Amino acid sequence: MTPDDRAAITDLISMHGHLCDDGELDRLHEVFTDDLVYDVSDMGFGELHGLAAFRTAAETLGDANPVGHHVTNVVLREASEDEVHARSKAIGILADGTAGSAVYQDVVKRGPDGWRITRRTVQARRKPLGAR
Repeated sequence: MTPDDRAAITDLISMHGHLCDDGELDRLHEVFTDDLVYDVSDMGFGELHGLAAFRTAAETLGDANPVGHHVTNVVLREASEDEVHARSKAIGILADGTAGSAVYQDVVKRGPDGWRITRRTVQARRKPLGAR
């Protein structure tokens, strides 16, 4: 993985929050593949299959969506020349000012349009120290 790949993947992971928070759901193809699997089972929503399902879920959630998606602590591990596994911390801020913490586990693949997330698993953080 080159430094340019690292920068592109980190920007990709960050762009998700900008697009969602700005309501630009029609641009999510810039971050995710059409056959995306978005696993929010840990938050009670199951797995969303396909970019269209992700968009529909966000639109259905409406005002219950976070007003701020913030990503930090991005760690990348090369799985192959065209696949990277990413782990990052996510902080969601709701309109009422409450916040939640999560971990994103992403599978990122290089394709004809560059790097895109093909699978994201969202794990809510509810207890300190990994619930130990």
